[in-house]
Amino acid sequence: MEYRRLGKSGLKVSEFSFGSWVTFGKQVEGRDAVSLMTLAYDSGINFFDNAEGYESGKSEVVMGEALKTLGWGRDSFIVSSKVFWGGEKPTQRGLSRKHVTDAAHAALKRLQVDYLDLYFCHRPDIDTPIEETVRAMHDLVTQGKILYWGTSEWSAQQLTEAYAVARDLRLTPPTMEQPQYNIFERQKVEGDYLPLYDLMGLGTTIWSPLASGVLTGKYNKGIPDDSRMNLPGYEWLKERWASDDGRARLAQVAKLAELAEEIGISITHLALLWCLSNRNVSTVILGASRVSQLEDNLAALAHKDKLTGDVLTRIDTIVGNKPSSPQRF
Repeated sequence: MEYRRLGKSGLKVSEFSFGSWVTFGKQVEGRDAVSLMTLAYDSGINFFDNAEGYESGKSEVVMGEALKTLGWGRDSFIVSSKVFWGGEKPTQRGLSRKHVTDAAHAALKRLQVDYLDLYFCHRPDIDTPIEETVRAMHDLVTQGKILYWGTSEWSAQQLTEAYAVARDLRLTPPTMEQPQYNIFERQKVEGDYLPLYDLMGLGTTIWSPLASGVLTGKYNKGIPDDSRMNLPGYEWLKERWASDDGRARLAQVAKLAELAEEIGISITHLALLWCLSNRNVSTVILGASRVSQLEDNLAALAHKDKLTGDVLTRIDTIVGNKPSSPQRF
């Protein structure tokens, strides 16, 4: 395992991290959570990602119980939460000062920690002034309840505004963004955010590197019964890949699988290493419901040399979606 700086901050995160979306509190409980986190930690992973919106907070409860059982030194791991979807009442949603504050306190209790290393705005809130959210995050930093804050799936314009507000008012600026990033989803990380890596030292903790499992190749012959696409509440995911665009992408997955076989690795490893090849990616969040899945994902690190410049070019040719570089006139 190697470690990368989270943007321009001094915090070093493992190049692979471990997240609990879809799994903890839904597919994974108790001992299984402990087993997964033990494997991750023993393999060098130091960042564990979570959110108040994952299974209505139950995901954080499961992770918190595992952390208590494992008893790791608090200075040896990084844990996050995200704020936006805390409940159905108006004061339980969004990025108002009240909800940002209440959600942080609730996450601390569920995760059973004294502070959050990373705290993300899970989505932008068009009903709350960005200055209000920035001030709320700054106050949590000065209180020692969070160390760094950032955003998830914000636009480059929204990020720039938050950064400018923080700088103008001498408040703590956002230092990281958590976007979806994989071979099929590239525009934000490789296009929209490009000026922000230098402007604000933006770090990225990317999610869905395997496109919800599609880039493992397991959907090439249909949807397995035990896949997340068949889980209650994730019908939207199944519909996405059953669309005309989804079927076209599945055809590209088949070609990517052929390329992976040619260079001697699995398509899963090809997809994960492709994400790591981007120097603006701070960490790739892995998700797994079984130890064997996580073991396989981690094994990708032994094959970094297989993703040569030529292979990266061939991937671009297959998917045909590389964002255009800024033009000079």
